[in-house]
Amino acid sequence: MTQPELVKIGKLEIKYLIDGSVHKGMGLFELTVPSGSNVPPPHSHIHNEECIYVLEGILRYSVDDVTRDLHPGDVMCTPKGSAHGFSNPYEEKARVLIMLTPDIGVQYFRDVASIVNAAEPPDITQILAVMARYGLVPAS
Repeated sequence: MTQPELVKIGKLEIKYLIDGSVHKGMGLFELTVPSGSNVPPPHSHIHNEECIYVLEGILRYSVDDVTRDLHPGDVMCTPKGSAHGFSNPYEEKARVLIMLTPDIGVQYFRDVASIVNAAEPPDITQILAVMARYGLVPAS
């Protein structure tokens, strides 16, 4: 078995466990969010449902008009087309499992990392273009 791929986007770490994009199936990755990290803007997915399960720490997660502080063992799901976002305003890092179906794949995170890690501040126009290619729509 090969080691899961680790992609770093700023302070965020994405450890891809299952890349389902090849067969348009379910994907699974572990996301580590240090305290106060820059996070993606709230967005929706045209093609994907997302479910988040907290392993460690506390993650603030929003879906449409509902915002919750999720603790270890908590689950929150995002239906296709619902606006969602997250943050970690707490001192301890948060570590979560995220399942996407169908998966957008690890290449999405590689593409975003190449922009975010290249310049400070990152070029938001390029990030929005990558998001659009993978069916992510910024929340208005």
